Amino acid sequence: MLLLLSDYGWHDPYVGQLKTVLATLAPDVAVIDLLHALPDFNPHAGAHLLAALCRDLPVGAVVLAVVDPGVGGPREAAVLEVAGRYFVGPDNGLLSLLAGRAHSSRVWHIHWRPEGLSATFHGRDLFAPIAASIASGRFPDDKLTPVAGLRVQFDTAELARILYIDHYGNAWTGIRGGGLVEPGSYLEVQGLALPWRGVFMEAGKGEAFWYVNSSGLIEVAVNRGSAALRLGLKLGDPVGLPQTPGSHHH
Repeated sequence: MLLLLSDYGWHDPYVGQLKTVLATLAPDVAVIDLLHALPDFNPHAGAHLLAALCRDLPVGAVVLAVVDPGVGGPREAAVLEVAGRYFVGPDNGLLSLLAGRAHSSRVWHIHWRPEGLSATFHGRDLFAPIAASIASGRFPDDKLTPVAGLRVQFDTAELARILYIDHYGNAWTGIRGGGLVEPGSYLEVQGLALPWRGVFMEAGKGEAFWYVNSSGLIEVAVNRGSAALRLGLKLGDPVGLPQTPGSHHH
């Protein structure tokens, strides 16, 4: 299978153009649109979402990931392998949390350049053919150069910011929730101390709270309402780390 994540959105032709190439080069491979609303121009936020959304992929899965404001510039194009899963995209930090949090990984730079390469659409012209080849079981050794690691590596620590807001108004953060939940713990958001709830039905109707979502990230929500509207949240807003009463983290 081949999964797509990008900041291309749904209202423009870019996803369709990308999938046309994949359908041509890998007609028997299932192509899954995982998310085309990664934060625009923001590989850092994208790296945290990519790492969370690609936790449990089957061995052999290929992910084509693009948030590429430096397209056409000096940044490298990369293939990353982690535990039998392959990731194709720009070497601008987008793939770096996957690599940095893995026990081991392999990296290649894509030295191949197709005829008719658009200077501004490497997702379609460069990454898609490589991803299609890998997903079809034909690893393109002749087009890749093994390298020691990714050139751009972001800090692998938690990112205490709002990274994504879904259509319900739930706000995803870059904080992984494992081990952070304690009875009475709260999360500081917009100057408010929000309580933890295990699931939505534990919150009162209209109550703002935080929980650990199905992708393992801490999320700010309102039961049967929009946390983004209620709390005035937007992408990039800082949040606190979970605290218990009496703790003094800052």
